[in-house]
Amino acid sequence: MPLRPLRPGDRVALVAPSGAVDPARLALGIDILRSWGLEAVVFPHVHDTHPTLPHLAGTDAHRAADLQAAWLDPEIAAVLCVRGGFGVHRMVDLLDWDAMRAVPPKLLVGFSDITVLHEAVAQQLGVPTLYGPMPGVGTFSTDAPAADHLRRTLFEPADTTVLTGAHAATLVPGRAHGVLMGGCVSLLAADRGTPGARPSFAGGLLVLEDINEQPYQLDRILTQLRRSGALDGIAGVVLGSWDSCGPLDGVRAVMLDHFGGLGVPVVWELGFGHGPSSLTVPLGVPATLDADAATVTLDAPVLSASTHA
Repeated sequence: MPLRPLRPGDRVALVAPSGAVDPARLALGIDILRSWGLEAVVFPHVHDTHPTLPHLAGTDAHRAADLQAAWLDPEIAAVLCVRGGFGVHRMVDLLDWDAMRAVPPKLLVGFSDITVLHEAVAQQLGVPTLYGPMPGVGTFSTDAPAADHLRRTLFEPADTTVLTGAHAATLVPGRAHGVLMGGCVSLLAADRGTPGARPSFAGGLLVLEDINEQPYQLDRILTQLRRSGALDGIAGVVLGSWDSCGPLDGVRAVMLDHFGGLGVPVVWELGFGHGPSSLTVPLGVPATLDADAATVTLDAPVLSASTHA
């Protein structure tokens, strides 16, 4: 069943499957959602903190329960993760995927640690998701271009089918077609070998970005992906921002070392991820990568206006 664009008056769930939430930051994010005409529903455990691990937003069971309840609620049009951080890996296997599969699909929005959920939803439910900004992160209320691109993707998806950034550039020339998949590269590597992880990204346009990973760490991460077979048969590579990852020349050198000899197009810094003015990137949808023009063009809008459910 296709996913429809959001409309003013829609109820959206706010859940915290990862790190502990700053209430003041979330309040600013909720104000923005309300300015879009959305009714933001804060689920019960969003403001919890794990009793012994303060980097987590509540217990694994409570974080999973909120997300599952939001997905199963027929009055909720979209599930917005309020922040990333740490912890989705701890709760993702507690979700009842059979129950979630039995109801009409809905939007999932988030990035960074939420990469694990994007992968799980892709594998378990086959539903497109949005790799985009989150209302509990400080930049949601201070980075207007990032929030507005998410808003347009949610409400006016026909206007956001061509993705490119101010600093996008060709790393390896060429064109390729495939399904967009990926996210935060360190989380993709951590997902290898876990229950339900996809065998590889074969045939896909691999979307990658990260934060606070130095070039030598990115080299290790990509080596793990390569050795595990995850990179076998990829159609192309779409690189985003590398905030606080050390000298960008060093990051570029690592990317060229791992992807330059694969014979697939690679675009550098398309404009998504942890950096400023980040784009919302749909995952699980077919698109064309034109590395020469430094663009990614969706085959069709990720949300279908013809769906009235």
